[in-house]
Amino acid sequence: METPVFLAVLLAAALHAGWNALLKIGLDRFLTAALIQIGAGLAALVALPLVAVPAAGAWPWLLLSALLHIGYNAFLARVYQHGDLGQAYPLARGSSPLLIALLSLLLLHDRLAAGQLAGLLVLVAGIWLMALRGAQGGRLNAALLSNALMTAAFIAGYTLSDAAGARANRDALGYALWLFAVNGAVMTAALVLQRGPAVLSRLRGHWRSGLGGGLMSLAAYAIVIWAMTQAPVALVSALRESSVVFALLVGWLCLKEPLPPARLLAGAVILAGAVLLKLA
Repeated sequence: METPVFLAVLLAAALHAGWNALLKIGLDRFLTAALIQIGAGLAALVALPLVAVPAAGAWPWLLLSALLHIGYNAFLARVYQHGDLGQAYPLARGSSPLLIALLSLLLLHDRLAAGQLAGLLVLVAGIWLMALRGAQGGRLNAALLSNALMTAAFIAGYTLSDAAGARANRDALGYALWLFAVNGAVMTAALVLQRGPAVLSRLRGHWRSGLGGGLMSLAAYAIVIWAMTQAPVALVSALRESSVVFALLVGWLCLKEPLPPARLLAGAVILAGAVLLKLA
């Protein structure tokens, strides 16, 4: 992974942690997640005239990803109902890189060298250490774990779908903008079907938060989609999950969540894994 790609994915990780922090602030977390995705969709819609329509081979992956994002947002909202940001976020995000590494080898033929795999394993170990040892009281409840693992499965699904779609399209930015425009439309339809048309009026008073979070979400994942056309998907996915370190800082500084020593140690392990990935 070249240095510009490495630094870009770290920036995406910081942005990703930022919009996820907004989910914890919202009273209704699924509604907040939908608001952010609709905001990202509107931002992408404005930029669509600047890019070409995706290639025919990219559309099945794009539509599949949009559907998988609905499941991701639904289960992510459930995760935050059972744990604080510093515990829920690493559980949800840190469970997917190994699954992605295996599936990307089988489906996309992305191979990892021994050093790259070592860095990935160290980074993932740090993420799990943060979740398991950094929790308040050191406990992990079953509802949190089950929803986190389901979230991870959806992450793996849409990540691989988007890697395949962006590579088929040969234009990562164009693919990302169309993805978010379609995703916003699908999320709006799903929200209306679940909550009724009146739910849209509830979002009007929160449009600034939705647009701000949506722009962060759009920028973060557009960078990741581009990076997956420049480097193996598993490496990009693992490095992106260093966002748990940024989430740790956001939870501590903005949400006044505790910062136990075990979480600090886990953060150090994650950073060590990121360094190993770069050196490899």
